[in-house]
Amino acid sequence: MSLFRKPQPLAVLVVRDAPDVVAGLRRALETAPDAERPGLERALALAEESAGRSDAELRGRWVRQRLDAVGYEGPADSVEAIKNLRQAEPGLSLRQALTYAKETAATEA
Repeated sequence: MSLFRKPQPLAVLVVRDAPDVVAGLRRALETAPDAERPGLERALALAEESAGRSDAELRGRWVRQRLDAVGYEGPADSVEAIKNLRQAEPGLSLRQALTYAKETAATEA
């Protein structure tokens, strides 16, 4: 094991298409008939809320979904949670699982 090992990239990529969705909803709202406006306004508000979430929060939600799927309900940064996360997602390294677990615990606090 080398002390000068290159760090591994994060395994979970957050795809952010929310800005495009927000822009599309705004364009639709500009030309919408009165009957469609309330629904589009609500959709726009939800999309804007989603666009404002941080990458750490989105990864935390991803981790919690994986933990919920295996029936784990405890703290996300426990040894048991990390074990469950790595079993649910075998491609995660221990370092990645630890990073995600800490992010999840921080967003859930």
